[in-house]
Amino acid sequence: MAKDTRRDIVRNLPAVEKLLNTPVLKELVGIVPRGTIVSAVRQTLDRLRAKILDGWAPTADDISSECIADQARKLALRLNSPSLRKAINGTGIILHTGLGRAVLPEAALAALNAVAAGHSNLETDLETGGRGSRDVHFGRLLADVCGAEAGFAVNNNAAAVLLALNTLANGKEAIVSRGQLVEIGGSFRLPDIMARSGARLVEVGTTNHTRLDDYEAAISDQTALILRVHTSNFRIVGFTSEVPIRDLVQLGRRYNIPVAEDLGSGALVDMARFGLKGEPLVQDSIKAGADVVTFSGDKLLGGPQAGLVVGRREIVDAMAGNPLARALRVDKLTIAALESTLRLYADPETLFSAVPTLRFIGRPLKDVHRSAGRLQRAIAKVAADRARVEVADGFSEVGGGSLPGEHLPTKLLAISSPSVDAADLARAFRMAEPPIFGRVGDGRFLLDLRTIGDDEIPNIVRAAEEIFRQ
Repeated sequence: MAKDTRRDIVRNLPAVEKLLNTPVLKELVGIVPRGTIVSAVRQTLDRLRAKILDGWAPTADDISSECIADQARKLALRLNSPSLRKAINGTGIILHTGLGRAVLPEAALAALNAVAAGHSNLETDLETGGRGSRDVHFGRLLADVCGAEAGFAVNNNAAAVLLALNTLANGKEAIVSRGQLVEIGGSFRLPDIMARSGARLVEVGTTNHTRLDDYEAAISDQTALILRVHTSNFRIVGFTSEVPIRDLVQLGRRYNIPVAEDLGSGALVDMARFGLKGEPLVQDSIKAGADVVTFSGDKLLGGPQAGLVVGRREIVDAMAGNPLARALRVDKLTIAALESTLRLYADPETLFSAVPTLRFIGRPLKDVHRSAGRLQRAIAKVAADRARVEVADGFSEVGGGSLPGEHLPTKLLAISSPSVDAADLARAFRMAEPPIFGRVGDGRFLLDLRTIGDDEIPNIVRAAEEIFRQ
């Protein structure tokens, strides 16, 4: 297309005011702020101009007022939607960090709503009317669930480790096995956290082998802490060994040095019941005598993001009294969700149905297959001959840095189209409302039904209907 012709097309695009008076945009008034509608129209026109000047040859329909207004309407609705919103997780990764990790139990959602809807007794003692502590709402409950003397919480597990190191080993040495110097998501490395805490790292052993003698040989008059880290996001196999927490506790007591354990995933129930190699239990570390144990609230516990601390009362109290604790403290919404989630662990009979994380992990394959068949039939109907829709075998992951290398058998909905690339299908489903996340494999868009609730199936069908109508 000649340059002058492209400029003529651009000059003849409908004016902003004309587009604002089209029926589809007038219907948005009162639903979307007028400023947002105007912005959407201008952005849509700007994109069209750029595409045309770049060589795109539009048809008359492409640049009609109705077509441009419809594009602006969709953009206005997107601009008016919250940036952070509910999504459908069809990736099969149960604790997907990018999708918010643990789905909160209904009891936690109810507690959140109750506390957020009005004022609360966050830091007020109901009996005396005086100033209270926010920790009383969950501290005793957390300790009891884990079999510890005391419990405390900060905003995430990295913060809990940082606070423990700063409280117990600031300006002194902390001994860690070389094979446990982990890196967690976002390039946060344990040595970096230790440096920020003020503790001096003393590495012992090798990547795959650390013995009790290695720890003992490193003890000096500057040793303030022995730290054991559960490598929850990776696994070393083959010729390996590490020192059990019980042996480290005995060594620590012999030299009067506290022992801390970072369990990361924070399992309170045995994962072996789901056919998975069991994660270490927080309760077992406490029974073994660990002075302080830290773990996440939003991983295998199935609650809100938090760094949970349990252990000996004097150490937990010292951490809570550290000035750094105020910078890391949890807010009222986290406390409400955490308290209600922890209460669910008091009833083993209903626990696995009440906590979504545990429910997803333990969901029977026959139930997953039933949901996959239901979705397959519905999407095949709306896609007609524009796509092939099949049920296939696959594997789900726990995710969130938990149980690396462990897989759960699942059923996948596999969608392929002769006219649409699998990556484009994935993007189209992500752009739906609500966004639908899956994965791409073997030239197909895949949805894992293990992490999709039956109540979410109608949303997926509506999205497919919109995608395959185009």
